[in-house]
Amino acid sequence: MGWQCTGLRWPTGDGGPSLGWRRAATVRASALAYGTELGFRAVGLRRCTGARGHACPVGAVVPGRSTGARCPECARLDRAHSVAADTIADDPRTYRVYLAWFGPGMVKAGITAEERGAARLREQGAVVFSWLGRGPLMAARRTEELLRSALGVPDRIPYASKRAVRAVLPGEGERRSEVAELYGRAVALEGAGWPETLERLPFEAVDHAGLFGLDGAVEVTCAVTELVDGGAVAGRLVAAAGPDLHLATVADGVVVLDTRLMTGWELTDADARTGVGVPVAGIGGGGVQDGLF
Repeated sequence: MGWQCTGLRWPTGDGGPSLGWRRAATVRASALAYGTELGFRAVGLRRCTGARGHACPVGAVVPGRSTGARCPECARLDRAHSVAADTIADDPRTYRVYLAWFGPGMVKAGITAEERGAARLREQGAVVFSWLGRGPLMAARRTEELLRSALGVPDRIPYASKRAVRAVLPGEGERRSEVAELYGRAVALEGAGWPETLERLPFEAVDHAGLFGLDGAVEVTCAVTELVDGGAVAGRLVAAAGPDLHLATVADGVVVLDTRLMTGWELTDADARTGVGVPVAGIGGGGVQDGLF
């Protein structure tokens, strides 16, 4: 029996990404380093990953193009216990409101549990971010809604849009200035509906370009759309952002692999010279992030 990938993981503190793996009750993680070779092959059928840490009771087969890797029933159970679904209004944890930048003109607002640090920003592929405030869940949620309605700031940006601009990112100063401008506009709303229980935090831009491996141009040629039985994906890891791995391949240039497409598959090793033997598409197609937390 091979290992099932549980996705790309970003730490709450310092450190780079890793891939999570599970086989029966055994779990482990393998750290990723840019410049190293990575290759795997999918085997058999892709099956539901279950919900809230529990295996799918029927081991349902799920579509190859799904980024959720859950059957309808497990997806419903997982969503029912999600803060993003507004079903846990009495959550006692402290939350933070953030402003995140993904590329020119692509800035969003969001919230995350304070205990998670910047992990959520890295999971979304935020190239630059700044905290805006901290407080109870509902205060953070109201602030997020205020920013959306008063400033027209979205809470979601399509992954396809994020991928499309990674090869043409402007310099660090320009990246920082767009977040700083939005921070100033957000702070100006303190007298217009800003919740009293939300503590404003000072502006401090955190730039992830180096952490992601995007501080040099990464010209992407295509993206994997799904894995298939017997299909391999292999190459040299040059960057990682959000759930995406950027692999330099022998014949196909730099290919983006959304690791959410790996979940639910049994995976075995493949030689890094194998290249890509699964369906791909030009950059421009893709989905929106699944959750907020």
